[in-house]
Amino acid sequence: MSAGASGTRQRALVSDELPREVGAGPARTPLAQLLHALNQPLTGLQCSLEVTLASPRTNDQYVKNLRDGLALTERMRTLVEAVREMVEIGETQIAAPGISDGKIAWGAELWGLLREVSEELKPVADAEQVNIEVNIPDTFPAALSAAEARRSNVAQGIFRLLESALALASRGTLLRIDALPAANDGGFCVQWETAGEETRSALSRPEIGLLMAQAQLERSGAAWERQTAGRGERVSVRLNK
Repeated sequence: MSAGASGTRQRALVSDELPREVGAGPARTPLAQLLHALNQPLTGLQCSLEVTLASPRTNDQYVKNLRDGLALTERMRTLVEAVREMVEIGETQIAAPGISDGKIAWGAELWGLLREVSEELKPVADAEQVNIEVNIPDTFPAALSAAEARRSNVAQGIFRLLESALALASRGTLLRIDALPAANDGGFCVQWETAGEETRSALSRPEIGLLMAQAQLERSGAAWERQTAGRGERVSVRLNK
C-alpha cells in the first residue's frame, strides 16, 4: 500500500462528523463511574466466597476460587487507588488571583502544552503503531490570559487524555487533535478509533486514565464531553472564558 493510500485510510478512520453521545440519560461524574465499577468486583468476591463455603470443595476448586478472589481483590485495589486519587483531585485548591467562579481562560499556552505532550508521547505512539496528527493554530485566536497557577493540573490532564487515547486506539489508525472554534468558547478535541466496541465495556486502566483526565481538566474550569460512533471516539474539551 502506498504512503498516500495509507494516509487516506487513516484519515477515514476518524470522521469530522460529530459522533453521538455515549449512553443515555444524565452523565455520571468520574467519581461516580469509579464507585459504580467498584461494585462489580466486590459483588463478585462476595459471591465467590459464599459459593466456596456452601459445600465442601476439592483442593483444585479451592485453589481456583482463591485465584479468582485474588484477581477480584487486585481489581478492587486498582479502583480504590483511582477513587483516592480522584478525591485528591477534587480537594485541590484552584483559587488564583484574578480568577473567579472557578473558571479559567487559557492563552497560547494551551497550544504549547498540546504540542509538547504530543511530542513527548510520540515514542509511545510509534510503539503502538498509531499516528498522531495535530491541527491547532500556532497562536491562540483570541486574546486570552493564561492562569499559571493551574497549568500543572491542565498539563497533567492533557497528558493523561492523550496517553489513554493512545492506549485505546487501534493499531494502524490515527489519533487526531483539532482546535475547536473560538466562537464556541474554544478548546480542542481528540479523536481515535478503538479496536472494537467491546473494549469500552470494562473500566480498563486507559479508561480510568480518561476519567482522571476528565476530573483534572474539569477541576481547571474546562467542560468535558465524550462521544462515540461505532468504533470511533471523540473527547471535546471546551474552555470557560
